[in-house]
This record gives sequence, C-alpha cells and structure tokens, in this order.
Amino acid sequence: MLDFSNVLSPIKVGAITLPNRMVMGAMHTRLETLDQPHRRLAAFYAARAAGEIALILTGGYSPAPEGVMDPGGPLLNDLRQLDEHRSIVSAVHEAGGRIVLQVLHAGRYAKVPECVSPSAGKARINRFTPRPLSTAEVWSTIESYAITSRLAQQAGYDGVEIMGSEGYLINEFTAALTNDRSDEFGGDFKARIRFPLEIIKAIRKRVGSDLLLIYRISAIDLMDGGMTGGEVADFARHVEQAGADMINTGIGWHESTIPTIAASVPRGVWVDAVRNVKQAVSIPVMASNRINTPEVAEEIIASGSADLVSMARPLLADPDFARKTRLGIADEINTCIGCNQACLDRIFTERTATCLVNPRAGREIEFVDTKPPSPKRLAVVGGGPAGMSFALNAAKRGHIVTLFEASHRLGGQLNLAKRVPGKNEFNEMLRYFEISLQRSGVRLRLGHYVQAQELADGDFDDVVLATGVVPRMPDIGGIDSPNVVSYFDVLANDAPVGNKVAIIGAGGIGFDVAEFLVGDARESLDKSTFLRAWGVDPVLATPGGLTAPTEPEPAKRQIHMFQRKAESLGRNLGKSTGWILKSKLRRAQAVMTAGASYDRIDAKGLHYSVDGMQHCLEVDTIIICAGQNSNRTLHEELKQHGIRTHLIGGADVAAELDALRAIDQATRLAVAL
Repeated sequence: MLDFSNVLSPIKVGAITLPNRMVMGAMHTRLETLDQPHRRLAAFYAARAAGEIALILTGGYSPAPEGVMDPGGPLLNDLRQLDEHRSIVSAVHEAGGRIVLQVLHAGRYAKVPECVSPSAGKARINRFTPRPLSTAEVWSTIESYAITSRLAQQAGYDGVEIMGSEGYLINEFTAALTNDRSDEFGGDFKARIRFPLEIIKAIRKRVGSDLLLIYRISAIDLMDGGMTGGEVADFARHVEQAGADMINTGIGWHESTIPTIAASVPRGVWVDAVRNVKQAVSIPVMASNRINTPEVAEEIIASGSADLVSMARPLLADPDFARKTRLGIADEINTCIGCNQACLDRIFTERTATCLVNPRAGREIEFVDTKPPSPKRLAVVGGGPAGMSFALNAAKRGHIVTLFEASHRLGGQLNLAKRVPGKNEFNEMLRYFEISLQRSGVRLRLGHYVQAQELADGDFDDVVLATGVVPRMPDIGGIDSPNVVSYFDVLANDAPVGNKVAIIGAGGIGFDVAEFLVGDARESLDKSTFLRAWGVDPVLATPGGLTAPTEPEPAKRQIHMFQRKAESLGRNLGKSTGWILKSKLRRAQAVMTAGASYDRIDAKGLHYSVDGMQHCLEVDTIIICAGQNSNRTLHEELKQHGIRTHLIGGADVAAELDALRAIDQATRLAVAL
C-alpha cells in the first residue's frame, strides 16, 4: 500500500486541529440559482464532509453588492441571511466536517454595471467598465469585509477565507498593472498591499482570535505588471504579521493567457511558487491547482513545499477522496481529469456546475440510491463511458449486470481521447472504471461481439445499448481514395499520415486530431517543458512571473483545417480550454479555413471552394472528422425480438463525442430502473 502518512497527518491551524491535510478549495457552482439552493448547497458540502475532507472552503460570497460575480450572485451582508447559512453549516458539522466561508469581492471582474476597481481600466473578460473607488469607499469596503466575516462567525462557520488572488479586487490593488492610485492605497509596493492588510486587521479586530482566518495570496500573477516572487514573499510575511492563521495560494489571473488548471497543465507544476510563500512565513501554507491525486498531494507536503493541499474540482469528481486515501483504496478514487467541461465551462457560460466523471456533483438531492425491491438481470452492450457508467451505477444498486464489449478492452472512445497530447488524464478515468467494475461484481465479457439472439436467450430483464458511434463519411467525390482516412483510423489504428495534411471538420474531434499530429505530449507532463513553452519564469524574478516563451520547434507536419461554417474555427470548443488548444495550433502554424465547400478529392489533394473561388490544396493525407452516426444495428435487431432496450450515449445521440452527456444519461438511467 502506498504511504500517505504526510497527507493523512493532523495539523493545528489557528485554534483548530484538522485531522488531515486535504482541503476542499472554493469554487463557483451557481447552485444558488437553482430551486432549493440552500438545501442543495447543504447536501453538496455535507457529502464532502462525510468523505472526510478536513476543511471545506465555500464558493465566494461578496461583502458588497457591487462585488458579486454576476447579478444576483452570492452576497452576505445582512443578519437576515444567517438562517440559510446556518443550515449549510449544520449539515457539514453533523457530517463531521468543518467549513470556512470565502469572502470574495470580484472588483473589475464583477459582471454588473456598478463594478468597481482600484483604478480605471476594463478587464478583457468583462464587458463592463469599472468605476475607481474613492479613498473613503476603500475604507468602507474594508469595513464590509469585517462585517461579512462577523456574520459568518454568527452563522457558525469555522472561519473565513479572504480571496486575494486570481485578479479579483484585492489582487487588483496589489498589482501595479491595475493600481495607479495616488492615495495611501497606491503607488509603491508598500502602499499597494495596504488594502489587504487593513482588511485582515479589521476582520481580526471584529471576530477575535477564535475564528480561523485564511488569506488566499496570488503566488504568481502570470500578468505583465504583476508582483515578482520577492514581492509575493514579502507580502506573505506582512499577511502573517497582520493576523492571518494560514495562507492559501492562488495561481494566475482569470484573464491571463497562460493555462493554470486544465489537463494540459502538468500536475503540481506551480509548486515552486507555493514554496516561495512557504519559505517566507511560519504559519501553515496551502498549495493549490493541478493537484488531483493523493500521490501528488503527498509529494508536495513531504517535500516541505506546503503544509496542506487545496483541491476543488477533485472533490467534485469524488467526494470520498480523503476517505478512500485513508482506507488505502486510492485506486478507487474517481479522479478529476481536468477537462473543465461540466464545471468551469458551465460556470463561464452562466450555467450551474457539475462534473463530467461524477454527474451527481451539485445534484445530490436528485439522486436517491435506494435498493430496488428485487434485483434485475441487466445486459449492457458497449464498454465506453456510457456503458461503463451505467453498469457500475446499476451494480452498486444491487442489480445483476453483464457488460458485453466487442473489443478486448474497456473505454470505447476514451481510448482515442487519451492519445491526444494534453488528455493523458483520461487514463485515470479508465483506471477508475476498470477497477470499480471489477470490484462491483459486474460480469465483464470483453472481446465478445454479442448477437441479438444471445441477448434474447439470456433472460435479461432489460438490455441497455451503449454501442457508440461510427465515423460519418460525407458525400464528397473521391472520398474512397487511398489518401483519405477517418479520425478513427488515425487515433485507433495508427493509419499512416503524411507530412502535408488536410483535416475536414473542425469540431472537437478535428482539433484533437490536429493536436495529435503536431502537439508535444511532453508539455502536459513535464514541468520544465510547460514553463518554457508558455513563458513562465521558473525562478519568479520577473513581474508577474513572466518571461519570453521559447521558440517552438518546427511543426512535425503542415496542418490545414477546414469547416463548412463561415465562422471562426473552434468557436464551440470549451470556454476554458478551447483557447489553449487554438494557441498551441497557432504555434504549430496550422492554417484554418472557414466557409469551405468540398468539390472533390483526387491524387493531387483536396479541391475546395470558398466564396465561389476554387482551390486545390496538394496534401499527402486527408483526414475526415465530419461527425459520426449512432451505431444502432443491434437495436434494430432487438426490436424484432420484442426485447425491451434503452439507448444511451452515442448510440442515442451522436452529435459529438460527448462523454459528459453520456455519463449523465447513463447514471440517471441506472438510478431510475
């Protein structure tokens, strides 16, 4: 069994002793926008407390109306709000956990017309232009932090976390980039850090010494005009002196052009920035960002780089992360794969957060896993995300499940995705399902192409078809030419691909294939490669921790991407990750053409037209990424036998290779049967 003695050891923080070093980091969920919001939040946090996470940090609550993230966003500034918070706190405490309220003023990131900031200047990620705060308003805002913290104390929270990173209001004061004030809160470094220090002092004066006070510092801004590593360390010392019990670390601003938490970012890559803070203070320091396994957490703490680890999305993926670590079954952790599809992408498009690998996250009150009065005998055909998810959830409810998979391995389309540079975390998803299915008692029939008659003779109560998709081949003259292959041929069968490539179709699959052909797999796995590629100063000597990125190596291939729609390619990629992929392909000098119609394919290459002008692109290989069709052959045969079937995943809807929808649909069906 792996040694997790450091991450499982207790630690005293302020007046509180925590049973282990694992903390659930704050995250926006928008659960407050749904019906029964506080019941949902109570169930959400209580599930993580029951999973033995040592401390929970809530999503951010603004101390003032102009600081909310969105219209109607979380705000705590009135005694009348306390009963709702007490229900959340009680649920966590009854589950054996502790909970801290994060106080977050969004500053110029607040998507409200009345947003404010230290100085003039609109954030590129917000359509509203902020109004600079007057000196009197700065002092009033400091007082609002103290009021909110006192209200949190009255509600029963174990502490507060002051959000001072990621480019929100406090961070805007500390960085020269966004602070050109001439009063006591602007100018030199000492004046720029006065605002957060006055906040800490005001809170401590208002709540006393018993309430845990955490300050979240920006360990590296990743913005021109941000703080240097030396300034961050100096600031951390002042934070300790002002009265903080612990420092949490944030990485980058939301408008930074350097990725910080996607799967394409190596695990634990920001540990040097965290260590810089840790070495400057004597109070506990918490690491965050791209820590998704107990092995990474243990390594960070064992190295002395931090005292605790903050994990947000990993606790969406598996609320029992800490409990499984303690029990020695870490291989059963449903690992966060850093896809951002169901969490950040939904938040950034004004929807509520959940999790691709765990659709129950944020929906706890919707899933009631009562045992069925009598177990059913269920057949599942297809071992991709939908089939595996249904089989596992149905087996956990007590049903007798047999899963048939035609190939000799589970995973389906996941086996394609995991080969794309930056998507290696899909291996963790496969590991989780493989181990969990084996231990749940599901009978696996791999390498078995099940026939309709066999299912008819098997006396199954229900048959669930998760038979997936087949690539769609558009009607283009010459598409059967030897220089044409499908994305499946390339990703699954290693079909030979020449040096000059045309990709027809620029959805998610097209971009993945392009990255597969020209991307550097080391970038998402090796810290040094990543930092060099994105221009991050490893010694933190520069403002914002930025330096010139290394010149990319010549691309392995010349890539030309086409789509029929006359709009920017990649427009519908993930909000929080699509820009990363497009940046990498620009570095590889991929050419992207929109509004194309395909005339024919011949030995010369691809003949196409744009705005009525005909062109011929001479290429070695043409890869078709033009969507897919549902594989329903077995479904039609079973209908003739009168067998009750359910279609899930790609077999139901083949619009995209959508694991998010497939797993959610499969989980809900398993609970409903």
